[in-house]
This record gives sequence, structure tokens and C-alpha cells, in this order.
Amino acid sequence: MTLQMILRTLCLGAVLCSGLSQAQDQVFDDKLGAGDTVRIQVFQNPDLTLETRIQESGDITFPLIGSVRLAGLTVPNAEKLIATALKNGGYMQQPQINVSQVQSRRKQLAIMGAVLKPGLHPLEYIQTRLSDVLALAGGVAQGGADTVVVTGQRDGRPFRQEVDLLSIYLQGTAGNNLVMAPGDTVYVSRAPVYYIYGEAQRSGSFRVERNMTFLQALASAGGPTARGTEKGLRVHRHSLDGKVTELTPSLTDMVQPDDVIFVRESLF
Repeated sequence: MTLQMILRTLCLGAVLCSGLSQAQDQVFDDKLGAGDTVRIQVFQNPDLTLETRIQESGDITFPLIGSVRLAGLTVPNAEKLIATALKNGGYMQQPQINVSQVQSRRKQLAIMGAVLKPGLHPLEYIQTRLSDVLALAGGVAQGGADTVVVTGQRDGRPFRQEVDLLSIYLQGTAGNNLVMAPGDTVYVSRAPVYYIYGEAQRSGSFRVERNMTFLQALASAGGPTARGTEKGLRVHRHSLDGKVTELTPSLTDMVQPDDVIFVRESLF
């Protein structure tokens, strides 16, 4: 059974359907940070309206007062800081400042590859898990792999982990349902395939299922034609050094990704 079939049967899996609603209500702090885009408006002074990105240094440049450090401040504190600077500079008596966060780079993650809705997605809750963000992306697309790769940073160090999705849904391995962090990237690759030609009912490429034998691979292709035989299959396989090796496997041997299977014509 493929992951897509499991997700359909379980409505994107019990975890996917309820993950977002069950996520902790604790949200990331609302402090501004480097990479965030903010819009600053001064009451009755439209010429001072500014939409800008907070630099990696944590600063922005605002008219009249110059460089202002906003990173690490809440929105109300940022408003107070700009108002105080305008007042102390003698530009206004009682400035009224409105700061709004247009986009938060720190509260996003990227979901790429074989999902229904790839792209940047918001990350609002601290306890958002891998299953939750896959739900945001519409789930694994048809032809997607059963494993995903999660990259990012943890404790200031590069982080990379390959996760077996089936272990989350079928085996209940909760540890594989990672807690996501801002800036993470989730990549779902295409499912591995094998190729079959010759005297097979259906030539072409087919998904390599887990623990698939050559007999199962031949059956997935409809079996041999009336002129073909399941005996003496020939397989072309890439070795680690890039060379192609020709094998004559047993029907109970395991298929590997990118195997090219040739079904021979019966001699009788």
C-alpha cells in the first residue's frame, strides 16, 4: 500500500487531519527580527510612511532619525522607540506611530518537491510538527516518496534528518514526527521507480514498493505476454561507480531503484 493510499484511507492520516487543531496554542513570540518586513506610518504625516525590511544587523533606516534598531522589540516597543526618537529630535511634539508586521521571515518554512502546494508556509505555533506542515501543503502528491528530508538549524548548528512517513502513521513512531522550526525546509522527493520492457504486458516505469521482489515487479507490469516467460529475467543495474551491470536475478530477489528489467521471449 502506498503512502497516498494510506492518506486517502485515513483522511490524510489521523495525525494530518487533526494535527493543526491539536497543535499547542502557544505561538512564537511577536518580537521583530532580521528579515521581517515592517510598515511604519506616522499619523497625519503620510510622507513618512515607510515599508522596509529589517536588515541582518537588526536595524532599519527611518526618515529624519536615521538608523533604528528594531530587532528584538515587540511592535508596541518599536512604535514607542520611533516616537521617542522623533520627539527628542525636535521633529514632532506628540508623534503617533503605527508599526505593522507585513511579513515575518522567521515564522516561515519551505515545503518543496512532490507535495500538492509547494512553497513558503507560515509557522505560527511552537509545537507545529512535520505532519502539520505536510497538511498545510496539501499532503504528499501522487508519485511522491514515503520519506522526506528536513533541513534547518537546531541550537545554531546545521540540521538534516530523513524521516520515514509510514513509521509515523502505521507504526506510531512519534519521534519521527519532528517539531518544526522557523526557516526549516521540507523536501519530498519523487518515489523511486524501476523500468521494464520486452515481453511484458505493460512496458514502462513503475513505483518501487517496499521489499518488492522481481516477481511482484513483473506482476505490477501485468506479467509476461503469451510469448514471454518469467524465467531468466535480465536486469541492468547501476553500481556505485556508475557502471551498468547485467544481472540474472531470482524472482524472490529485491528490486532496487532504477533497475531496468528485460522480460525474455520464451524459447518454446
